[in-house]
Amino acid sequence: MPELRYKKRHTKMSENKETVEEVKDQALTQEETSTPSDELRKEILINQSQTGEDFNWDGIGKNEDLYSDSERKELEEMYNSTVTSIDQHEVYEGTIIQKTKKEVVINIGYKSEGVISLSEFRYNPDLKVGDTVQVYVENQEDKYGQLQLSHARARTMWAWKRVNQALEDGEIVTGFVKCRTKGGLIVDVFGVEAFLPGSQIDVKPIRDYDIYVGKNMEFKVVKINHEFKNVVVSHKALIEAELETQKVEIMSKLEKGQVLEGVVKNITSYGVFVDLGGVDGLIHITDLSWGRINHPEEIVTLDQSINVVILDFDDDKKRIALGLKQLSKHPWEALDEKLEVGAKVKGKVVILLDYGAFVEIAPGVEGLIHVSEMSWSQHLKTASDFFKVGDEVESVIMTLDREERKMSLSYRRLTEDPWENIAEKFPVDSKFKGKVTSLSNFGVFVELEEGIDGLIHISDLSWSKKINHPNEFTKVGEEIEVVVLEIDKDNRRLSLGHKQLEENPWEVFETVFSEGSIHQGTVTVEGDKGYSVTLPYGIEGFCPGKHGVKESGAKLAVDDKLDFMIIEFNKNAKKIIVSHARIHEDANRELSGDDSPKKKVVKGRSTKKAVKRINDNVEKTTLGDLDILSSLKEQSKGSKK
Repeated sequence: MPELRYKKRHTKMSENKETVEEVKDQALTQEETSTPSDELRKEILINQSQTGEDFNWDGIGKNEDLYSDSERKELEEMYNSTVTSIDQHEVYEGTIIQKTKKEVVINIGYKSEGVISLSEFRYNPDLKVGDTVQVYVENQEDKYGQLQLSHARARTMWAWKRVNQALEDGEIVTGFVKCRTKGGLIVDVFGVEAFLPGSQIDVKPIRDYDIYVGKNMEFKVVKINHEFKNVVVSHKALIEAELETQKVEIMSKLEKGQVLEGVVKNITSYGVFVDLGGVDGLIHITDLSWGRINHPEEIVTLDQSINVVILDFDDDKKRIALGLKQLSKHPWEALDEKLEVGAKVKGKVVILLDYGAFVEIAPGVEGLIHVSEMSWSQHLKTASDFFKVGDEVESVIMTLDREERKMSLSYRRLTEDPWENIAEKFPVDSKFKGKVTSLSNFGVFVELEEGIDGLIHISDLSWSKKINHPNEFTKVGEEIEVVVLEIDKDNRRLSLGHKQLEENPWEVFETVFSEGSIHQGTVTVEGDKGYSVTLPYGIEGFCPGKHGVKESGAKLAVDDKLDFMIIEFNKNAKKIIVSHARIHEDANRELSGDDSPKKKVVKGRSTKKAVKRINDNVEKTTLGDLDILSSLKEQSKGSKK
């Protein structure tokens, strides 16, 4: 019937095609003569009142109508019964009447059908003719007279409406996990792409997101950002709601000391979270093992089933403290009863501190090796100089307290104490070579072997040279030859000497540098009270200020090489006082005829000859060869006889 009406109407329009121009001209003529229309309307109204007929105002300016009023009314009713009125930008339901490889034809009851691309139905591969779908009217009629529809927009509008409704009502929705993205998953909910954060997938941490891709899951809509059209859903919220009821039931049955089975849910640096079947508990790292561990992963693994004991719990905060090591006997209680002081034990270094190393000889049983028990050496170092964490070491038990659970160990006692036979190894007056380990203001510390140290006092470094600080004589790390002077076994002390390697030259110097003798010397230092003068053989003398005057009256200066007279010689104090002024003073007395000073000068000259003979054979700046000094000493004794 609609087809017939459409054809009839089309024929009528063809017949009247010739009069279209006439109608247009007539309409224009009426518009141009619109000014007298009021008079015409008056006249019509007067005639209408006289005749009593209704005037058809709509027929003015139109061609003669082919239909009567009754026919027109009948046609309008037939048309309205077959054509549905629709509005643009609204969503309607339509029926698929045809499906091709690229398009889908949909009838929504309008005067024409709409065509939609098949790509908009990719989500539904089972789409077939006769299915009812929702469509969005983009345009009632384009330039070709075609109705424009969109299923994707209709689905989006409907989906947003459903998503917002689900958020308001707290409804549980079903979605399809499309793919994985950074930090979570993308889920299709009612055709809207929603974000499922990784933390909202499950109550336990998820290590592999890919296992959820391609699956249908239930969610709760937890957040919508209307500005950016973002939707956030959660699967964890559904699980938590279910677990909350289980927690209340489980917590009501908990008791301290109760042993339960659980599954390792998460591992952190400070402990392990265990799932007890709906409620989580924490095993602190200190409650995992009686022994020391660096990380809980050394004891347990993820998803491992373990037995734990309840140490404490808080009903209000839903916190449960668990223990694993408490299920086994304390290692100190299981320690071998035969273990006693003096026994040798092996263990692993677990902690290093400046003052010592803790060695674990059994899980949970540790002993301390103090730094003083690491070596027989008197020069204490830090524990890291001997061991590092993880080293397997052997030691000797020094103290053992089972009640206090304390043990001290010794590493050095694995070897013999070098001081036990010190007198046999390093007898007095014996000579050895050692290594300088440190210097102090009062002397030099020398290590003869590990654990055996001795001190060379500063006064025992040289017979003749005055040393202000040992660093003028030697350096740390240098090798030096020494003589053992004294042994104190009880206090573990050795007195050493270096100058004792040679004979005491002061015995010979007593005859060489006799009072009144004259020797050449060099001024080395000028002080407030006088001058330091270097005499032959490296001997130092002191020239007081009043004796440091030249014949010309000028004072002595550094590096001056002059003759000096010995005016005082003290063998015990190793002190020599010299004078330069005395020489020219005595010479002046000799010229004046005084006899007594002349003898002294003669004596001085004879001594000067003896010194010259020595200088011909030895160097002035050294202590001299001991053999020459010895012969000089014998020579001096012979001359006395």
